[in-house]
Order: sequence, then structure tokens, then C-alpha cells
Amino acid sequence: MNSIEKNINELNKLQNLQQRSHWMNELHPLGKLLLSVLYIFIVVSFDKYKVVPLIVMSVYPFFGFIAGELSFKEGIYRMRLILPLVLFVGIFNPFFDKQIVGMIGSVPVTGGVLSMFTVMLKGFYSVLAVYILIATTSIDDICYALRILHLPKVLAIVILLIYRYFGIMAIEADRIMTAYKLRAPHQNGIHYKAWGTLVGQWLLRSMDRAENVYESMLLRGFTGDFRIRKKKVRIADILYPIIWLLAFAFVRYSGFFG
Repeated sequence: MNSIEKNINELNKLQNLQQRSHWMNELHPLGKLLLSVLYIFIVVSFDKYKVVPLIVMSVYPFFGFIAGELSFKEGIYRMRLILPLVLFVGIFNPFFDKQIVGMIGSVPVTGGVLSMFTVMLKGFYSVLAVYILIATTSIDDICYALRILHLPKVLAIVILLIYRYFGIMAIEADRIMTAYKLRAPHQNGIHYKAWGTLVGQWLLRSMDRAENVYESMLLRGFTGDFRIRKKKVRIADILYPIIWLLAFAFVRYSGFFG
């Protein structure tokens, strides 16, 4: 299985997670979206030396993985391209902040090392929170929540279609790669002279597929806005984000954790 087929397989697995019959999937998407956004804002608002409350804030992502029956290993694997970027944002902090702020046994801890650790935690938690959201909420529900927040429908449609066309473009890329390998079975990779031609063919084929999809949408009554059945708001849809927000506020503002 080549890399494109693996990516298509991962996309299908993620969509299967989104379509599960699970209580976290059935929560109202607006509450989950707002909860994820506020969690990220609260996490990044901590002082650069506040390690203990940041560690306590890990309860939310760990609860999401356990209660949502999500694989932590698969989540890390799917976020493998983003995690290195967020984890190494503060990698140079130890070189700029050399003031000793504490001791671990006989080993001094500088402010740069501490701030680097907190920045890594903030990025790590943010990525996990986003993954929990997209693993338990379909793109249709996310766009529905964005429309409730009065995001312009043009932007919501663009987000929805971009996500939908990822799969189409990946399938076309896989077909082109398969055809190329059949014509050059002993060649390792694609020759650089064919890069421009193949990318052009990929674009044209994807545009043709996209045109067919758009025509099918028009035949099914598409009028420039997506139609999603309004979801009823239940008590659990209100209590779930409120309880978590109260817990976040307690950790952030009570001073109990330092």
C-alpha cells in the first residue's frame, strides 16, 4: 500500500469515527465546538511558568479519548505532521531565559526550560482537543454549528466542499500514481521530468470530477447553501459544556493549583 492509499484509508477511518453511534457524537455540535475553542483559549492563557495547572488541564483531552473510545495512538499518528510544529515552538527558550526559577533535587531549572515545557504542553493539548472534536463531529455538523454562530454561508460552504474534495483529489492522485507505476514498474518514484505533466493531469482530472459532483448537487436541489436538519438541544447538550467550562474556570482562576 502506497502513501496515498494509506492517507485515503486514514480519511475513511476518521469519517467512520465521525459517523459512529456514540453519545459523544450525538452531542450538539455547537456545544462541542465552543467547548473546544474555549479550552484552547484557556490553555494558552496560562502564564509561561504555570506548570501544575497546565498538567491538571490534561484531564479534558484524556477524558475525551477514554470516554469517546478513541485510540490515543491513532490520534497521535494522524496528527503527526502538526505535532512537531507545535512541540518545537519554544525549543529556543532555554537559550534566552537562563534565570534559575527552581530546583529538581540538585539540578537547577531555568525559566527557559520551564517555559519551553509549558509551551509544548499548550500546543499538545490544543492539537488533542481539535482531534477529539473532529473525531466525534462530522464536517456537516461543524459547518452547521458555524452557521449558528452566523459565519457567512459562503465560508461554511467553502469549508465543507474543501473537506469533501480532499477525498476526490486523493483518489485521482492514487489513480495517476497507479497508472504511472504500471508504465514504469522498475522505476523508484516519479521521474522529475514527469512532475509537471502529472500535476497538470491531476488538476484537470480533479476539476472534471468536481464538475460532476457539482452537477449532481444541482440536480439534487442545491441552491448555494447546505441543508442540514436542525438538531434538538437536550439537557445533556447544555450540561456537558457547562460542567467542563466551570472546571476550566476553577483551574484557571481559583489559584488552588498555584
